[in-house]
Amino acid sequence: MPLTAVAHGATIIEKHFTLNRKDGGLDASFSLEPDELKSLVKEANIAWKSLGKVYYGATAIEKPSLQERRSLYIAEDMQIGDRLNRQNLRCIRPGHGLAPKYYNKLIGKSVKQDVKRGSPISWEMVETSNNEN
Repeated sequence: MPLTAVAHGATIIEKHFTLNRKDGGLDASFSLEPDELKSLVKEANIAWKSLGKVYYGATAIEKPSLQERRSLYIAEDMQIGDRLNRQNLRCIRPGHGLAPKYYNKLIGKSVKQDVKRGSPISWEMVETSNNEN
């Protein structure tokens, strides 16, 4: 059970310990002897390491390939005040613009500046409220 607990994220294991079960005692039958405790510690460390680490964003190795991902680009020349729509906002490569997950959020927003066709879109180009980006 302790190893299962570690696999589910437990960081502390309580286990009874005895030098020798034959010495007796109330908890001797379910206590660990030195070799068993050593094995538990070894296996618990392996289980803990197998959980890995949570990391958000690109790792150093992935960063160079980010440009190969898709991102949002302006597909038509736009002037200040024009609204983004499904014809003038496209999801294409390379990945220099905003992530595609913002596509629906951007539709209907107006641009704050003149923008040339082929420009990667950024939040600075779009009229948004402070809590939107």
